[in-house]
Amino acid sequence: MTDTTQQDILVHTEAGVRTITLNRVEKKNSITQAMYAAMAAALTSAVDDADVRVVVLQGDATVFSAGNDIGDFLARQSGNDGLPQQSPVFQFLHALADFPKPLIAAVAGPAVGIGTTMLLHCDLVYAGDNVAFSLPFVNLGLCPEAASSLLLPRLMGYQRAAEALLLGEPFMAEAALEVGLVNRVVPPTEVNGVAQAQAAKLAAKPLSALVETKRLMKGGQRDEVKAKMAEEGQSFGSMLTQPAAREAFTAFMEKRKPNFSNC
Repeated sequence: MTDTTQQDILVHTEAGVRTITLNRVEKKNSITQAMYAAMAAALTSAVDDADVRVVVLQGDATVFSAGNDIGDFLARQSGNDGLPQQSPVFQFLHALADFPKPLIAAVAGPAVGIGTTMLLHCDLVYAGDNVAFSLPFVNLGLCPEAASSLLLPRLMGYQRAAEALLLGEPFMAEAALEVGLVNRVVPPTEVNGVAQAQAAKLAAKPLSALVETKRLMKGGQRDEVKAKMAEEGQSFGSMLTQPAAREAFTAFMEKRKPNFSNC
């Protein structure tokens, strides 16, 4: 069956697997607040849905996500002081952090900002060999989100995480495989199929055992992750009003290189 949703996020549930597809390819799957809300709802409703045993997050063979839709993001921030914890993006991040069932991601092409950080909350990640992960928060005058300032150093080691977060330069599939961000690298046209095949294997296993195993592996990390998300969110919201972020976003909209000499 196909769940009703908005056209930029497709939600399909079949044979125990719920697939959430970013479906805004013409905009490089840049994520609007409405898309965050739709993904959060799809995850939240899956928690107590007996028909859902596994969730797959996927994009297109050419692009996973270019991150936030900057125009939508700026319009939503106009007149307020940042990102309230009740905002759709935080609803999505909390849904990821709290999700008790297996969560798989299929990633190909650009995975920018939250297109990369959301993967830190997935249990299995399969990548196309055309993937390019990037975390350009500093380049936008901002700080990391999704508890990535906590989780990325733990995964990659401090120096590699610092290189990814401070420089904001892309890193490719093989580098992500080496540090454990992804489980396997395959041709981009095969990545969604590989993720679906793995999801089908998980859906055939006892859900109670899967959920308990995930809970034990996560340990006491959930509260720590949520606290870091809140801390990052407070800093992120404050930094949005500062000269560096204003210059970065203005330059982006004007299609020019930002000048941070006074920031």
